[in-house]
Amino acid sequence: MDSRLFCPQLTIVLMIAVSASLTTSLHADDWAQWMGPMRDGVWREKGIIKTFPAEGPKVRWRTKLGGGYAGPAVVKGRVYVTDKQLPSGSTDPSNPFKRERQTATERVLCLDDKDGSIVWKHEYDCPYTVSYPAGPRTTPVIEDGFVYTLGSEGHLLCLKADSGEVVWSKFFQKDYGREQTPVWGYSSNPLLDGDRLICLVGGEGTAVVAFDKSTGKELWRALDSSGEHASGYSSPIIIEAGGRRQLIIWHPTAINGLDPETGKVFWSVPFTSQSGLSVATPRIHGDLLFISAFYNGSLLLKLDPKTPTVTEVWRRHGKNERQTDALHCLISTPVIDQDQIYGVCSYGELRCLDLKTGDRLWSTFEATSGRSARWGTAFLVKHDDRYFLFNEQGDLLIARLTPQGYQELGRAHLLEPTGPAERRDVVWTHPAFANQNIYVRNDREIVSVSLAEKK
Repeated sequence: MDSRLFCPQLTIVLMIAVSASLTTSLHADDWAQWMGPMRDGVWREKGIIKTFPAEGPKVRWRTKLGGGYAGPAVVKGRVYVTDKQLPSGSTDPSNPFKRERQTATERVLCLDDKDGSIVWKHEYDCPYTVSYPAGPRTTPVIEDGFVYTLGSEGHLLCLKADSGEVVWSKFFQKDYGREQTPVWGYSSNPLLDGDRLICLVGGEGTAVVAFDKSTGKELWRALDSSGEHASGYSSPIIIEAGGRRQLIIWHPTAINGLDPETGKVFWSVPFTSQSGLSVATPRIHGDLLFISAFYNGSLLLKLDPKTPTVTEVWRRHGKNERQTDALHCLISTPVIDQDQIYGVCSYGELRCLDLKTGDRLWSTFEATSGRSARWGTAFLVKHDDRYFLFNEQGDLLIARLTPQGYQELGRAHLLEPTGPAERRDVVWTHPAFANQNIYVRNDREIVSVSLAEKK
């Protein structure tokens, strides 16, 4: 392994910076945003099972829910989740690709984690116009007694976490002159950074916008990204590199590093995503930044240790969506563990790559649907020396991922797949892990299952 590709000191600085950015009000057991407390897809709680008991994990509660892809967030004994409600007798289009105006509402729900009962709900009119219109896409963000949600059609809300009272709101179509919602809806998970709530909006000069988290006032705007996919669907992250905190924004034409306080662009690397499919969250590992797209393959960048600039390490691209090279992610965000990249490719194949070169070490369909399936998915969350994988068939898997291969340690079926995708039903929702439990939903219910190790 080329030692020049890694910077242990930068990794330490990054971890300290990210930790410092977390609010002190968060509990260690909370899961208050997309991909967890540190937005890195790692579950750090102790006392967790190594494999499932013979009778399966204990279901704590199930609560009826409407449609949606939005994952839950868990904070201080409350579970926050969003869904879509249709008028009585209405159904989603049989062809999920079709865009048509549909009468609907969206809800923000707060549940009691003890039994799943509804503490409060906020509901608002939200006619749907997007393709794959099951419901909202983004995970709520909770901090300092407030919950922030972004709906599929661009309704951005700040509510009081204890009551659901609306503090402020934005509607991207109206406030930013968007003629139409992105094809697959607003799917980029908002990011809290200090006093800023950072969102991908879309438009000339408004690809990314920072709002004052207390008032909703716009603080800055940056980048151009227009068209039917607007700013794409990838979620922003904050990293520390080149002596600066950097906001990483991946939209359909480029990966960018910005100053999170001002929106100033430090650097930009062209990386065009066919059909606007910039989706998976970029991943940082030491001084390396990895991006993967469904059609366009993978890109690895090296962050300069002294200045906020980058250089390209490698770029891998297959012949087409079936004849892929390296990793072509869509819904699932990959992970980097030591010198390997693990992620689900375009047709549901879990792959292991050599980080230095992008060469494939192994692959398997065992973790998803067991066969080649377009957009086949499993969400990967690391815990100690193993992974929890929640796949599109509603199965929770415990497995070890190593350079030598995939080793499954246990499997439990938690939910029925309910959403249509390429002639099969799926669950495309990232779970939350908190209080020694998993929380995950489909289009009918949300379930909490204990993963606590028996004493």
